Amino acid sequence: MIGKLQGQVDYIGDGFVILMAGPVGYKVYTPEILSLKATVALWIETIVREDSIRLFGFSSISAQNLFNQLTSVSGVGPKVALSIMSAIKTDTLMSAIATGDAKTIATAPGVGKKMAEKIIVELKNKMGGASFDFAESGTSGALPDLLAALEALGYRRMDIIDMAQKIVSENPDSDVSKLVPIALKQISSGK
Repeated sequence: MIGKLQGQVDYIGDGFVILMAGPVGYKVYTPEILSLKATVALWIETIVREDSIRLFGFSSISAQNLFNQLTSVSGVGPKVALSIMSAIKTDTLMSAIATGDAKTIATAPGVGKKMAEKIIVELKNKMGGASFDFAESGTSGALPDLLAALEALGYRRMDIIDMAQKIVSENPDSDVSKLVPIALKQISSGK
């Protein structure tokens, strides 16, 4: 099996790249945003089916592990897992699973509320690591409250989630009444 490929991006398609590793071009499906002619190294997950062999590439082992965890959920195949990872950053997705934030997961194309909830139920206790530290520190309640408040003001979850996570992690002892003004100030300043 192929574990890692390093080479130059020769072609960018819809959800895949052709990665030239020596004289061979590999078709690698990836959620990563890559540039044409860039030299990259991707951790490879090979999925063999009856009618195909597909390579899925990730810039980090943690992203590859997340992909494997997602595909372990019944009903989530490689295509859906890739769609989720393309739409939601790895850290954001891991924290959404840790905090039970089905709304964020459901923003990915092809993922509804039921599938998002199923992902949370099946993966919440399987995943661990540094990405979940804020969930264990007592601030996990502030993030959903902040997101709900900003959504009520008309902001889209995918536009604000990274900023909201950063604000919650930088202000761990603050409640939503103190976090909303901080968020609105950051939004208005364009940060």
